[in-house]
Amino acid sequence: MKKTLMLTLLALAGAATAQDAAQTTELDAAGLYARAQEYAVQADVAYPAAFYDRTLWKASVNSAYLAAQAEPSNRDYQAYLAQLYTKTQWWINAYNTWDRLGELSATERQWASLSAAKLAYIALQRGDRAAASAYVAKGMSWADSASLRAIRSRL
Repeated sequence: MKKTLMLTLLALAGAATAQDAAQTTELDAAGLYARAQEYAVQADVAYPAAFYDRTLWKASVNSAYLAAQAEPSNRDYQAYLAQLYTKTQWWINAYNTWDRLGELSATERQWASLSAAKLAYIALQRGDRAAASAYVAKGMSWADSASLRAIRSRL
């Protein structure tokens, strides 16, 4: 019974994703942006932690990505995508998107700094001190944090 239930849930999730993909091609950037926000609200309720591999988070990030691609000059779309990347812990995409945005608000600088700190830690764990140092420097240029200071002290 449990196996049948799991297979049914997987089939329904796959069908929903396919239907969503078909509908997404019909939306304009504003519609995709609105859909990304809708999915994020639903995901916040549905999951205890935000990860890209969760169906609703994936749908939110993908919709935001398509909106940002459709209107690359729309800063709101780009910033929302960076925020979603940060929230879903997709650190390299978060870092790169924040970096491309240029001038950041105080809150955005905190998020950007967090992405740099996570990447610096990962680089340090794999023994890449040069990359860790570069991430720390960029992160500190966005916002000072205890995490970045701790990583810098280990370099």
